Amino acid sequence: MSACAPATPSSRLRADAFASISVFLVALPLSLGIALATGAPLQAGLVAAAVGGIVAGWLGGAPLQVSGPAAGLTVVTAELIQIYGWRTTCAITVLAGLCQLALSAARVARCALVVSPAIVHGMLGGIGVTIALAQAHIALGGDPESSAVANLLALPGRLADPIPAAVTVSAVTVAVLLVWPRLPGRAGSKVRRAAPAALAAVGLATALATLAALNLPRVDLPSWSSHALPQMPEGPVLGLIAAVLTIALVGGVESLLSAVAVDKLAAARQQAGGPRVPKADLDRELRGQGAANMVSGALGGLPVTGVAVRSATNVASGAVSRASTILHGCWVLLATGLLVWLLELIPLAALAALVMVVGIQLVKPAHLRSVVRHREVAVYSATLTGVVVLGVLQGVAIGIAVAVVVALHRLTHTRITHEELPGGGHRVRVRGQLTFLAVPRLTRVLAGVPESSAVSVELDGSFMDHAAYEALYDWRGTYRTQGGTVEITGRSGQPVAEPGATHHCAPWLPWRNHQCLSARSSGETERARGSAQRTGPGARPARRPARHDQLLVGVRNFQRTTAPVVRGELARLAREGQRPTQLFLTCADSRLVTSMITSSGPGDLFTVRNVGNLVPLPGTESSDDSVGAAIEYAVDVLRVQSITVCGHSGCGAMQALRGATPTAVPGAGSPPAARGGRPEGALGRWLRHGRPTLERLGEMNGSAPRLAGRPVADPLEVLCLTNVVQQLDHLARHACVARRVAEGSLELRGMYFHVGEAQTYVLGRTAGGVPDFSPVRPDVLTL
Repeated sequence: MSACAPATPSSRLRADAFASISVFLVALPLSLGIALATGAPLQAGLVAAAVGGIVAGWLGGAPLQVSGPAAGLTVVTAELIQIYGWRTTCAITVLAGLCQLALSAARVARCALVVSPAIVHGMLGGIGVTIALAQAHIALGGDPESSAVANLLALPGRLADPIPAAVTVSAVTVAVLLVWPRLPGRAGSKVRRAAPAALAAVGLATALATLAALNLPRVDLPSWSSHALPQMPEGPVLGLIAAVLTIALVGGVESLLSAVAVDKLAAARQQAGGPRVPKADLDRELRGQGAANMVSGALGGLPVTGVAVRSATNVASGAVSRASTILHGCWVLLATGLLVWLLELIPLAALAALVMVVGIQLVKPAHLRSVVRHREVAVYSATLTGVVVLGVLQGVAIGIAVAVVVALHRLTHTRITHEELPGGGHRVRVRGQLTFLAVPRLTRVLAGVPESSAVSVELDGSFMDHAAYEALYDWRGTYRTQGGTVEITGRSGQPVAEPGATHHCAPWLPWRNHQCLSARSSGETERARGSAQRTGPGARPARRPARHDQLLVGVRNFQRTTAPVVRGELARLAREGQRPTQLFLTCADSRLVTSMITSSGPGDLFTVRNVGNLVPLPGTESSDDSVGAAIEYAVDVLRVQSITVCGHSGCGAMQALRGATPTAVPGAGSPPAARGGRPEGALGRWLRHGRPTLERLGEMNGSAPRLAGRPVADPLEVLCLTNVVQQLDHLARHACVARRVAEGSLELRGMYFHVGEAQTYVLGRTAGGVPDFSPVRPDVLTL
């Protein structure tokens, strides 16, 4: 199937139909296995799969998410069936769905994502261990015990006395599950697409058991006429409320986390050229899950939640809309009526082995690496152990309590050290969050710093409250009056600002919109006015700071906020010299900020700027040595790997070449014009280098450069694009450039920046001699 989005409704429907069959083949054995693991009627798993696909797929907010019975609720549901019975559990499922609808109406879906991932991973890991321990007994030919601890204690005895037929079927199932995803070559890929691992494992195990006439318990689907429906809940009110909340919250959190994961999978597929799918609406998704649980419980089905395994299969199979999820539910519904005879051939040992592997896979190595990296092993371990020993709700509560303790420990555990540097200075390091609780230790260490020294205070934490700020900066003020110097830096050498007075200005903000610069300018203005008033009534009034004074204010801001960050890198460049890999030749227009549109830093670009981003032809009387010298230095001395010529929209130089009035384009930065609208003087002589661009445009006869994705705005934009192409031709005629290009060690690139759209276009291959500029997308690495 093509990675590109299907173009027509019929092709989109074919893509969804293909994906729905793949998901159906995964969902069918898993639904039966999960029903077996909970102790519910096996038909309840099929009911939940059908309802989850149709109802949640239709009403949910994640178009590609597939819902149904999930391993995450297996332990909870099994416990409820043991305590209250199956029919009351169905009623609890209905009430849990109603609770999810209420939570959706309150628009609290995003709050579920606030839960620490370590708690969620620990909960799923604990559920996986509990499932695996229970299903291992069935896979060995016996019956599970009443709890995970009892299953663990009884497992050695079961291993000592297994039933050979059950072990054989289980071993075949596990082996196929492990080997199937690793089938090599193109043939293996086709086989995997035709039959998912779960279906292949259960199918081959069933075939073995049937052909060998093994005497094993098999799937028993009773008549629909005897299918159990919910009844009014009976039992302690508080226990029933806790059960409803557990189903609603655990199922809701798992569904929302799965929806976020599906969004990431769909985004990755889109980056690879696949179809675009809208991001999940989490409140709507919670509403769809609530409706599905109400319908499933009312029809005697298991609780429903979003299932990551089936959703990932749906995305990988090329689904483009919610039609795939709905169709998969329809296939499950048909199978429950037409394939009963086939389903009843499946040995229970095969389903148990399938669910056991699924449970083991819930303990993911990636989750373990994540919690270790973020130092949350205690939270993960406490949650997992609590779920296995006590239950899901109790385990999650223990995990939350441990997470709070860990957070408080990190907040209060601050290490403050003082060391004398070899050059005679002193360094005070603060590792951790600096709060009022650490102020006594901070003041004690600072008091031990000798007077009249150079002191560096390094703050490694991400938070400093007001009490700590005042203690630190009061000490700095006192220390400076005693003749010492103090430098206070945060992470990566960044200076630390007072809480509530941090730098909030957006990156690359113009001076006129820069609040921190405006405030300083206003302060300087007031001081200037005060100075004028002190000179007496006959004195000349103070001049208000001109616009160019903001340059010095900006420099001060650089020294205060940016210099500490880049000082280390600039020091390295000063030692090693410049080694840029790119020559960037662009216009002198003030709106074209090269480091902004290229996300580059010191030492990255060797930049040449002039009016109109022109490259004079070499070897002519009107050639310009300054541009030629820069090109030769970059190519022969710096050995750059590419040269980019970048034009831009509304270029005043190109406007002057056309002979138009420069002010026709507001803010274009056009050059001053003489009679006839053409510039004179040095500017006029310089723009002669742009005449070949006009000649090229006149010779194109309708084959002017074009922009991919939108029409060219006006003749001025056509000229700006043509100028980029023409200057690349001039560039290629420089001897040093031609030599490096012939060697294959230098690349020439054309670029166009539209100022108003903040969009960059790159010159690609020409089609039929027409240069084509393609937009650079934020989610695509290569054009």
